[in-house]
Amino acid sequence: MIEINNLTKIYKLSKKQMQEQKTKKNMKKAADHITLTAKPGQIYGLLGPNGAGKTTTLRCVATLLKPTEGDIKVCGFDTVKEGEKVRDNIAFLTNEIKLDPHFSAKYMFQFFGHLHGMNDAEINERREKLFKYFGITEFQDKKIEELSTGMKQKAAIAVSLVHDPKVVIFDEPTNGLDIVTARSVTDYLRVLRDEGKLVIISTHILSDAEKLCDNIGIIIKGKKVIEGTLQEILTKTNTKDLEDAFFELYKEYNMEEE
Repeated sequence: MIEINNLTKIYKLSKKQMQEQKTKKNMKKAADHITLTAKPGQIYGLLGPNGAGKTTTLRCVATLLKPTEGDIKVCGFDTVKEGEKVRDNIAFLTNEIKLDPHFSAKYMFQFFGHLHGMNDAEINERREKLFKYFGITEFQDKKIEELSTGMKQKAAIAVSLVHDPKVVIFDEPTNGLDIVTARSVTDYLRVLRDEGKLVIISTHILSDAEKLCDNIGIIIKGKKVIEGTLQEILTKTNTKDLEDAFFELYKEYNMEEE
């Protein structure tokens, strides 16, 4: 389970960042008192436009960032006080994660398995299962730099899942992927959910969220504006699909801000 309680994350902006963001303020509140709970056996979607605070929230959950205020628990462990135990239970996946191009997928899988304290038998069993699912087996001895873009991404996902984590955090799971690779990734997220894992994803692709997510939280300008199942959100916003619901919420939020 992931329990986020009153999460606030404030960044100090450099002069260059202030110019880029066209603001005179040297502080930015990327996450603004966000509270949510995500449970095992579900795919939770964190939705919002670019810059809404989705990635910041997930990086705080993954212990990569410390909250300015509030606290987060993953599988009962505090992300600040018990970061190592949190990392034992999670996989944090992003399209920015790249494997060392000079090593093979098999070697990288073995290397990260040992980092997680696994023995060779456990690593081999996991590798056979994951490489078979993602179609990596026949390419496992090739250097990462020799693989196609889609195969590199699937290898990175497999390596991230070597330790069979209870919680899978995926920032923009299909962004930049070809249609075949994207489908294999989203299908595997469903497999993980059906195995009882908790999967939490961020995305701005609303069609992905409609198909995938059991529960949805929408963030706009760092604030959670709604949470619930797809049907609950459509009912609350009196809309027919998630895209219409999102724009209705976005319009209402901006009107309140003015």
